[in-house]
Amino acid sequence: MSGGVYDIIIVGGGAAGLTAALYATRQGLKTLVITKDIGGQLTLAPRIENYPGIKAVAGLELAQSIKEQAEEFGAEFVYDEAIGISQLNNTFRVSTKVSGDYDALAVILAFGKTPRSLDVPGEDRLVGRGVSYCAICDAPLFRGKKVAVVGWGDHAFNAVKILRAYGNKVYIIHRGEAKLTDEELIRESESMNVVYVPNSTVSEIKGDTKVRSIVLKNVKTGEESELEVDGVFVEMGYMAKTDWMKGFVQLNENGEIVTDKLGMTSRPGVFAAGDVTDTLYKQAVIAAAQGAIAALSAYNYIQQLRGRPTKKSDWG
Repeated sequence: MSGGVYDIIIVGGGAAGLTAALYATRQGLKTLVITKDIGGQLTLAPRIENYPGIKAVAGLELAQSIKEQAEEFGAEFVYDEAIGISQLNNTFRVSTKVSGDYDALAVILAFGKTPRSLDVPGEDRLVGRGVSYCAICDAPLFRGKKVAVVGWGDHAFNAVKILRAYGNKVYIIHRGEAKLTDEELIRESESMNVVYVPNSTVSEIKGDTKVRSIVLKNVKTGEESELEVDGVFVEMGYMAKTDWMKGFVQLNENGEIVTDKLGMTSRPGVFAAGDVTDTLYKQAVIAAAQGAIAALSAYNYIQQLRGRPTKKSDWG
C-alpha cells in the first residue's frame, strides 16, 4: 500500500475526475487522483466553445487549469492505470498496474469512455488535426468543409445533422448496405447534401500536419479509392471499459456504471461521475457538474462514517 489511507480516491483525470478532486479538496478531504493522463476526452477537443464563462479554450488547457486548481487545495496525483478495486470493511483498495495499491474511505469512478477507433494508419497521428470522435464538440471547426462520417445508425446520423448545420458536404462511410428501415434516414441525408458510400471501410487516413484524404476499401470487391476530405468523424460509439467493475457495482447493458442523482453507485461509498456513468448526455460541462456532485456526496458519506454533520448545500 502507498501513501497511507486517503479520504477519497478518484479514478480518472478528465473533466469529471478533476472537478471532483477540486471539490473534494476544498472540503478538506485528503484526495488522490489516479489517472493515466490529464484531460481524458477533453484532449480530443482542440477548441471548446460551449463551456460556460469561457469564450473558447483548448480541451487540454481547460483540463490543466482545473488540475492546477485542485493541486492548490492539496490534491495528489499518481499517473498510472487502475486495474482493480476491492472493499475491506469501511475502506476501499484500488490496485494499479505499476505503482501498487492505494486505500481510501470512498472512491469516485470517473475514468470516462473510450471512443471506438478505426485502428488504421494515420488515425492516432491526426487526432485533433482533422480526426475527431465528437461532432457536437468539433463541427464548428469544419464550417463549410468536406468531411467524412464513419459509422451508421442514429449515432452517425446525428453527427451528419450537426455537421450539415455548418454547411459541410458530408460523406457517410458505411461497411454494409442500408436496410429497409434505414431508407428514411438515407432520404433525409440526401436532402441535406450528404453522399452515402456503402460497402466501404476506411483503410488509411492521409495527411502531413492535418487530414487531407482517406483511403476507402470496397468490402465486396477489395478495390481501393482515395477521397479528399478535410476531416474524419469516427462515429461508431464509445466503450465503457468497466470489465474490472463487474460484480462490484451495477452496470447497465452498455457497461456504464449506474448511479443515482447524487452519484452513488450500487455500493455505498463508491460514487461515479462523467461519461462512464449511465447519464444520457456526454458533455464536458455535464461531466464537471457530476464530478462536483459526486465529491460532495462522498464528503457527506465520509462525514457520516465519522459521526460528523453533513452538508446540504455549498455555494463556496
